[in-house]
Amino acid sequence: MKDIYTEDYLRKLGLNERQIRAVLYVKERGKIGNKEYQELFNVSRQTATRDLSDLIRLGIFERVEKGKYKLKTHHESNMSQKVKSRE
Repeated sequence: MKDIYTEDYLRKLGLNERQIRAVLYVKERGKIGNKEYQELFNVSRQTATRDLSDLIRLGIFERVEKGKYKLKTHHESNMSQKVKSRE
């Protein structure tokens, strides 16, 4: 299966640099925690939660346990569905 989570694709979705780096990090390591996100990017818990929530909303990450996130197993973002539902 082709990996669609390239930097270029993630930028087109409107992700910020932290979120892009987080997706690449999870591709390499398997998952990321909220606290880990805070430490990696030197941000507050609220910022980490907001960034991670955006990644879930877009269908890129899924929550696997409290405070832990991984890439969704399917390689399609919810972004296109959200755009269609507004029409």
